[in-house]
Amino acid sequence: MLNNLNECEDGDGGPNSQGDATSKESSPFINSSTSDVEKCQQYDGKNMALFEEEMDTSPMVSSLLSSLANYSNLTQGSKEHEEAENNEEARKKTVQAPRMGTIMGVYLPCMQNILGVILFLRMTWLVGIGGVLGTFTIVFMCCSTTMLTAISMSAIATNGVVPAGGSYYMISRSLGPEFGGAVGICFYLGTTFAGAMYILGCIEILLIYIVPAAAIFKMEGLEGAEAEAALLNNMRVYGTIVLSFMALVVFVGVKYVNKLALVFLACVILSILAVYAGVIKTSFDPPDFPVCVLGNRTLASKGFDICAKTIERGNATLTTKLWRAFCDSEFLNATCDEYFTSNNVSQIQGIPGITSGILAENLFSTFMEKNSILEKRGIPAVLDPEAPETNTNRYVLTDITSFFTLLVGIYFPSVTGIMAGSNRSGDLQDAQKSIPIGTILAITTTSIIYMSSVILFGACVDGVVLRDKFGEGVDGNLVIGTLAWPSPWVIVFGSFFSTCGAGLQSLTGAPRLLQAIARDGIIPFLRVFGHGKANGEPTWALLLTACICESGILIASLDAVAPILSMFFLMCYMFVNLACALQTLLRTPNWRPRFKFYHWALSLLGMSLCLTLMFLCSWYYAIVAMVIASCIYKYIEFCGAEKEWGDGIRGISLSAARYALMRLEEGPPHTKNWRPQILVLMSLDAEQNVEQPRLLSLTSQLKAGKGLTIVGACVEGTYLNNQPQAQEGDQSLRKLMEVEKVKGFSQVVISSNLRDATSHLIQAGGLGGLRHNTVLVSYPKNWKQAEEHHRCRNFIEVVRETTAARLALLVPKNISAYPSNGERFTEGHIDVWWIVHDGGMLMLLPFLLRQHKVWRKCKIRIFTVAQMDDNSIQMKKDLMTFLYHLRFDAEVEVVEMHESDISAYTYEKTLMMEQRSQILKEMHLTKNEREREIQSITDVSRGSIRRKNPSNLHPQRSIAEESVGGGGEEKSEEEVQLIQGKNATPTPTSPTSPTSPTPPAMSPGEEVQMTWTDDTEKPNNPAVANPENIKDMFNMKPEWENLNQSNVRRMHHAQKLNEVIVKKSQEAKLVLLNMPGPPKNRTGEENYMEFLEVLTEGLNRVLLVRGGGREVITIYS
Repeated sequence: MLNNLNECEDGDGGPNSQGDATSKESSPFINSSTSDVEKCQQYDGKNMALFEEEMDTSPMVSSLLSSLANYSNLTQGSKEHEEAENNEEARKKTVQAPRMGTIMGVYLPCMQNILGVILFLRMTWLVGIGGVLGTFTIVFMCCSTTMLTAISMSAIATNGVVPAGGSYYMISRSLGPEFGGAVGICFYLGTTFAGAMYILGCIEILLIYIVPAAAIFKMEGLEGAEAEAALLNNMRVYGTIVLSFMALVVFVGVKYVNKLALVFLACVILSILAVYAGVIKTSFDPPDFPVCVLGNRTLASKGFDICAKTIERGNATLTTKLWRAFCDSEFLNATCDEYFTSNNVSQIQGIPGITSGILAENLFSTFMEKNSILEKRGIPAVLDPEAPETNTNRYVLTDITSFFTLLVGIYFPSVTGIMAGSNRSGDLQDAQKSIPIGTILAITTTSIIYMSSVILFGACVDGVVLRDKFGEGVDGNLVIGTLAWPSPWVIVFGSFFSTCGAGLQSLTGAPRLLQAIARDGIIPFLRVFGHGKANGEPTWALLLTACICESGILIASLDAVAPILSMFFLMCYMFVNLACALQTLLRTPNWRPRFKFYHWALSLLGMSLCLTLMFLCSWYYAIVAMVIASCIYKYIEFCGAEKEWGDGIRGISLSAARYALMRLEEGPPHTKNWRPQILVLMSLDAEQNVEQPRLLSLTSQLKAGKGLTIVGACVEGTYLNNQPQAQEGDQSLRKLMEVEKVKGFSQVVISSNLRDATSHLIQAGGLGGLRHNTVLVSYPKNWKQAEEHHRCRNFIEVVRETTAARLALLVPKNISAYPSNGERFTEGHIDVWWIVHDGGMLMLLPFLLRQHKVWRKCKIRIFTVAQMDDNSIQMKKDLMTFLYHLRFDAEVEVVEMHESDISAYTYEKTLMMEQRSQILKEMHLTKNEREREIQSITDVSRGSIRRKNPSNLHPQRSIAEESVGGGGEEKSEEEVQLIQGKNATPTPTSPTSPTSPTPPAMSPGEEVQMTWTDDTEKPNNPAVANPENIKDMFNMKPEWENLNQSNVRRMHHAQKLNEVIVKKSQEAKLVLLNMPGPPKNRTGEENYMEFLEVLTEGLNRVLLVRGGGREVITIYS
């Protein structure tokens, strides 16, 4: 054992070993501070020697399994908060894994949250207004929606461990931070407004059914709108008081809410059992609840004591309180209301019992307008249609206009609460087993209760009593309470405590949900709500929740608040279904739910039902909820923190991208769909910083944020050794792309030399049909210097490769002078010099540039060159017609270029170019090859001396042979000296800027001063007359004779074209110019750069454009 330990200390894993020189990463599975010696002792004898150095990132299976098996994540602030309040050192203790089963952990909490205020306060009214069939349809739709949502939720909840956070966690991790944040906020708002609804229900029970005398704003003697306003004001005052008290209870400690939860649930269950007991009792002993009816109109019980007009007392007929309510005096000869006089007063049984057959009368709906009088079906009444309505306050009136969709919005909150089990996933012993069973069982139980209630209410209670929302016709009793056994007070107090408990639960859960969203950091402005008390209580989130809840209480109407929270819950459920459907359809490898009874079709059906119910409840609330969610989504997308949660939206984006790429592979894009997909070739310095950031500015201006952009860079070396540098370079590119607002991808290629790396980028950039069709590369700066010669060769190879690959090429010269994205041109021109047709690139680029705010105010001018045999007037007309069909707004000018003799300046320039090319070529030869090359050049020069009367020169340049011979000998010796001198190679530069055009006819003596000197030492005009140098100029004629005539012609054309461009476009903000093609052989590469230099000389910003060989614009729609 000791030997093994010593070997470990001295071996590869010992302290003296350098290892891989990487810092140890923190790991949740092993102690990152373990020393190498301790590591050897830890793994010695465990047959893990081969993996010792990887233990930091790849732990042993035993430690991994142990960590995962002991994983626990308590719900947000229940048990640990209680312990923190009871014991200051509770946080230091190890929290034991909770042991809650399916019944206590999921089933009963779901039951408590689902059964609530709507069942006790509105269910009878819903049955009376919507009828048994209509209400049963609503209940079935809503319960089906929650059942389908529960199936989807069960699949998601059993697809791995769901920490505390419930539905927000499931949606955000399945649909991404944008959807997760948006739906999380909606779920939070729904829970908060649910708290307001429960509090309003609590106050309604208190002020109407328990202690009506406690009303601050008295409603006695008020009618119509005044009475309604007084009721709402009472709701606001008492609602605010109750909300403050509940918020204080939650702030003091959530443990009190948790301890009272079972008490409140017991109240709910006892109330429901009392209702069922009362229904059973009606079958053999219906309760006595008479309802007084005048004609067929239901009378409010507070307006009379005896349901009769008169009573017989002895031999006298006395009028009742009801008579005095409709007549102007208590005497029999008093003037009474016409309807009161024409109709009799009768009593009907409010609860005839389940065997009475009242179900047939209550089957169909009875929708009513606001302030309509409740009328009993089947009773005749005498009514004068022209008589005005009087004494309407004596009847039971409707307080709201009812219709089917309103009933849906009011009822749906009664089926919410199915997330209670998943919200407690951290408290469950086996969440993956308990959540599906408990949630589905709770929904099944509550659905049976609701559906049976609809049928039983319709079968036991008369229609006028069902439609009496506040029990005005049954002595102010709670309607469902009249059915209960043994006493209506069981229902009254049971519903009161259940609404109080539900309100406390909402005020407990909503702040923790907001805290979970804030701590995720996906919504920056909510981060302050992630803080709380020392024990984790979300104090700030509770304050915000109370404020939002207060806004719901100020609405003061239970019927108005219910559709609001329905919207938010429905949106949450819709996205739960969407998450399950997406995961199922995408078939991601990680989608392996333990719950197997799900299907994507069920999830889509549930999503469709949620969307349908949203617009059924209230189409304008639905739109508002969607706008809120969309705003939050876009806010997170632009300002929120980027999170990678392996969500389904990334998966669907991948599938959509794959499908689109496969479609793109079917063929090349049509001309109308062509757009520049740019590969930007950037260069990095030794510190991996971008050398020419203005290239990305130009890219941004060309793309205007649209289309594909690949920003590529090259690192010289090997992948294993230079990967860190490549990553640094990639980060530099990404930062610059973010600054310049270039949307695209960055790619850094490592190769043994930069030439190959650039070639790899051009060949392999992009994917499938989504590949670049344009290459943007900067013009090589200082290419004439010997140390920059490799950049020049790389540039020419890029030109060749893009030509061979049929890619368009954009080469900005003097890129540092180009404007940044923050600059603005208020005037100026973009000049296009259309020399040859390149598929329309020259036309398209200025149009794209003018879409950007930098170039927006610049005007486009298009110049084209006419030859001697061209009709320039007709060319201009044709070009204007072409631009009109292209929908381009530009000025047009045709420039005529006349034929002229090749000037001596052109010959001298060509001679210098070829001499320099020869020198650069010799710099790369071996010693023997260099000596042979010098000898061959000398022989050629001497052979040229003996030639007489060269035919390729003009007659005026003839001179005596002896003069020519002497000059030739001197020149040959000078060339030998130039070739042999390694460090004395002059740097040829352009002799002058041809701002002042050279006259066509020039004497040879005017060009004799053209030598390799710096531009600043020369006069601006090369045509300086110096008669003394005529003899020296004539001595150089044999060198002109040996020049490549093709190079001479090209130099001549470049010079003449440059003169015209400088004359017309020197003040232009940007000049776009056709780029000549590269030489087919590699012997004239330096000459090619000289031609480009002469062509663009004297221009500030030039964009050389080379088309890709296909049409990119069309005149057709």
